[in-house]
Amino acid sequence: MKKWKQKAIVQKTISYLPFSHKINFIFQKYVTKGVDLSVDYFYDRLGHAREHIKSFQKYSNKAIPATCLEIGTGWYPIVPVSNFLAGADKIYSVDVSLLVSKLRLQETLQKFLDSNNSGELKNSINFLPERFAIIADLINDYDKLSLDEVLQKLNITYLIEDARKLSLPDNSICLVNSNNTFEHIYPEILIPILKEFKRVVKKQGGVMSHFIDMSDHFAHFDRSISIYNFLQFSDRQWKYIDNSIQPQSRNRIYDYKQIYSDLKIPISYESFREGNMDELKSITLADKYANRPLEEIARSHCHFISDMNNSD
Repeated sequence: MKKWKQKAIVQKTISYLPFSHKINFIFQKYVTKGVDLSVDYFYDRLGHAREHIKSFQKYSNKAIPATCLEIGTGWYPIVPVSNFLAGADKIYSVDVSLLVSKLRLQETLQKFLDSNNSGELKNSINFLPERFAIIADLINDYDKLSLDEVLQKLNITYLIEDARKLSLPDNSICLVNSNNTFEHIYPEILIPILKEFKRVVKKQGGVMSHFIDMSDHFAHFDRSISIYNFLQFSDRQWKYIDNSIQPQSRNRIYDYKQIYSDLKIPISYESFREGNMDELKSITLADKYANRPLEEIARSHCHFISDMNNSD
């Protein structure tokens, strides 16, 4: 049995258990090795953080977003910490459960410290020296502080709530961002979430910046399959394969564009990876994809930036 099928079976089973997210973390940490804070993952997220800030600067004509909101931060809050270093005053992270822990936050901060010591951090993001000094002090005093105290010093607030009903006021957030999160949210949930983002983002100078990874995430674990492997299954078949702890919507770039258009959220700039047509042609596509242009289906990653000054 292929490795991706084994993982799918295990995660499907875990999804029915109490504390499924905690059990999944243990499974991925000790079995699949998928949640370790690797150097590659760290710098990938730093790259996202840099692009979010650049997007904000371009469309808001301001240097730093005073308030930031991220959905789906995950185990390691790299982008929120990057926003703190850039100078943000209030940073919110919304998720259905608190995935960060004091230890994982310490690992994150230590990665920033190591990157700065090696001279690499300044090549990845722009940061305020006085903000970095706060992180250095936190590392030194870490054992004396609670998780809440550390987060408070980093201007980070976790909102453990339904992102479709945010406890934030209208017109209150300068920058809304996400990093490879939308692909884990099915349209019937993503649509009301984007409506909430549209409500809370500032109508003057507000920006949304979202990275979306449309590849089959099982291929990240099992190199014997392509990033398009999951496109061969019908919706009915995929329902039995997919799971609730790491769901994959299988939406393509045209699906996201349609959602944005329906909600009247502008796509002021977009970029995407062309993908691999040979790999895509090596599988038989499910009927729902069969009548779409192959070059659109092949696009595996995209980045949408929205200048909310142009939204209705």
